[in-house]
Amino acid sequence: MPVVNTETYHAMLDAANAGHYAYPAINVSSLSTANAALAGLAAEGSDGFLQVSTGAGQFASGLNNKDGVMGAIVLAEAIHRLAESYDVGIALHTDHCLPNRVDSFLLPLIAETERRRAAGLTNLFNSHMFDGSILPLDANLAQSREILTRCAESDIVLEVEIGVVGGEEDGVDHGAPAEKLYTTPEDMLATHEALSGIGGRFMLAATFGNVHGVYKPGHVVLKPSILREGQEAVVAKYGADARFDLVFHGGSGSELSDIHETLDYGVVKMNVDTDTQYAFSRPVVDHVMTNYGGMLKIDGEVGNKKVYDPRSYMKAGEAGMAARVARVARDLRSSGKSVLRKG
Repeated sequence: MPVVNTETYHAMLDAANAGHYAYPAINVSSLSTANAALAGLAAEGSDGFLQVSTGAGQFASGLNNKDGVMGAIVLAEAIHRLAESYDVGIALHTDHCLPNRVDSFLLPLIAETERRRAAGLTNLFNSHMFDGSILPLDANLAQSREILTRCAESDIVLEVEIGVVGGEEDGVDHGAPAEKLYTTPEDMLATHEALSGIGGRFMLAATFGNVHGVYKPGHVVLKPSILREGQEAVVAKYGADARFDLVFHGGSGSELSDIHETLDYGVVKMNVDTDTQYAFSRPVVDHVMTNYGGMLKIDGEVGNKKVYDPRSYMKAGEAGMAARVARVARDLRSSGKSVLRKG
């Protein structure tokens, strides 16, 4: 199945919100990690997201280029081809674009979809994320509104973030005062009022203490009830159709009980990056340590080509990450629920 079209993408979001499950949103930065994500989702019969950050785009473009837009386009085009081999719905998304990178990353990718549509082709990405959480809420929503207006013209869904997800991701420190880690019902009402009349669909990353990365128990205090309170406030004032499609950032390392609680409150997408990075790297480390003598040309020896061939350890990494992606699908209760397999 090719990367999903707009109709199927919307059906995915609707099904997850109604069914109280969410899709794994897996950050990828290479063909190996993209293949791992596809394999893990397919193994569980789960639809899902493959997403590219600005840093991942730079990496994928090569060390001599460090061009985030080029790398994102290369990965997206490859995933469009690779997804055809699978019978689950794959959505393409970009992750965390800060305000200072809108002009250099987000808008060029929207323009690429506009170019493709003019040529009779499908969208490059189904959705993009604008992370204006470092701005005051009014400024964040004003810029979100501008971007959503343009996205709507090309059937692109926009993900926005209010509040701040703590921790560090892609070299960006998301540190913030503790109160900024918790979105209020008033913030969610303001978001609905600012974005609902445009005509384009959007997802909301509302914060409830979530933090990027993984930490020892007790370091992160999640309050999923914040999502319930915000949804209730919006529905009470504007009706059931105002219910948000919510996104859970910083999902790696979270307690399963917290994850499951968020699903009841409208989370339809959970981002996972740190856990899958580790799942890829751990088998690589095992390979290197087990085959140390063959990996290196020590004491005049020639090593063992079979073990220092990058394919040997990248296969192990891909398999490890695929297994972790499959586990995420089970945790999010999306296993066996692909909209492509229903009926």
